[in-house]
Amino acid sequence: MDCILRFSQVHESFRIPEIQALAVLENIQVKILDYRQDSPFCLINVPSADAARALVRRSILCQSIHEFWAHAPSGLLSDLHHDVRQRATPLCEPYTESSFKFALDTFHHTRPHPERLAIFNSFSYLPLKGAIILENPDETFTVFEDWPFRPPGTPVGPHPRRILLGRLLAHGARDLLHVYDLKKRGYISTTSMDSELALVTANLALARPGALVYDPFVGTGSFPVAAAHFGALALGSDIDGRCIRGAGGPRSVRGNFEQYGLLDRWGDFFVADLTNTPLARRRWLDAIVCDPPYGVREGLRVLGARKPERAGVLAVASSTDRFWKSSQFIPPKKPYSFLAMLDDILEFAAQMLVDQGRISFWMPTANDEDQELAVPTHPCLEIVAVCVQPFNKWSRRLITYSRIPDDQVDPETVAAYQRTQHAGKTADELNPFRESYFKRFKKDTPEGEADGGQNGQDQARSECS
Repeated sequence: MDCILRFSQVHESFRIPEIQALAVLENIQVKILDYRQDSPFCLINVPSADAARALVRRSILCQSIHEFWAHAPSGLLSDLHHDVRQRATPLCEPYTESSFKFALDTFHHTRPHPERLAIFNSFSYLPLKGAIILENPDETFTVFEDWPFRPPGTPVGPHPRRILLGRLLAHGARDLLHVYDLKKRGYISTTSMDSELALVTANLALARPGALVYDPFVGTGSFPVAAAHFGALALGSDIDGRCIRGAGGPRSVRGNFEQYGLLDRWGDFFVADLTNTPLARRRWLDAIVCDPPYGVREGLRVLGARKPERAGVLAVASSTDRFWKSSQFIPPKKPYSFLAMLDDILEFAAQMLVDQGRISFWMPTANDEDQELAVPTHPCLEIVAVCVQPFNKWSRRLITYSRIPDDQVDPETVAAYQRTQHAGKTADELNPFRESYFKRFKKDTPEGEADGGQNGQDQARSECS
């Protein structure tokens, strides 16, 4: 069955990867027939109408899916009617007695009411005998007009780039954006990931009932909350326990789970970092989702002492009063390089994920080609999708990997990879993004102009205090 996907016109590079991830979750064969990022309309092929409904029922970026009835690549309404008469008239037979309505969905254009009515009335030749009901009819037939972009004040063209006709099958899950809106959440910080991208990340990571999903930079818990909504058991850790505890009660990560009625999917949340984790290094996680710190406002840190030979540090480690278990204790930290952190994230995922398990994490990249950070790779992980969110002077990627089964991994390739790991001892070492941020991005930025979105300057979960 051919269908029309009506996307929301945001996060264009995320749309197809999300649909492909949902196809994996629902075990649906999906073929992309026609798609372009400058249009919200996408033609796909799926096995059945039930498969189409299952495909979008938890999609965040897809508004709706429609059974494909007709197409006019010329953009002329007369050509659409010609195609309707050829292929769509037999499709009307099951709906001749159903209540119905026509709708018009225009992109980059609006039409006055008389023009809309004229378009609807032009389909009067269809054998639809049911009542016309504007609220909740049995069937909704939508005419999609895809107009070219034009600057303000530019005259509109004579006709759209193309016209499509479809029968509504199901809506996506964009209503979740209002449910999980950060403005309504009890506990957030300046680095909390917005609900839309957190839910999309959970979809790309295949969060589902029974899955174990872990966030090693949990902060205020945006990703675990999103994963728990889709049925996963959420786990998380942070180098700063104050982020997890918050002020207690509703103003804590646990309070966020209570707010949304997700406590039955609350796993364990603890203080740790990626290089000092109490988790057993065995392959038992289904997914890892995270937004690691970029080290912009402060240099990156991991647990440990800068000078472990100092007596004071040894005394802390051997103290008998165990004051280090106090909620007021702040453990010592040492500098950590950004690229070494990326290596550690992938190595951790290779050691922890089950076969076909996924890791989805965010990393920054400069818009200037000379400053762009390469997408990190690991011989045990296959890149599934690279999605880009642009800002003013820079951009960031959401990169998703899938764990390759061990019997498909070359041991010599793994050994060669481990010999090329990054190292570094200071905050600025091996962090070209930090250098670019201060020396390049802000150079031409007027005072007071923002360089990014809500998470623009830094995603440091360890700095949320």
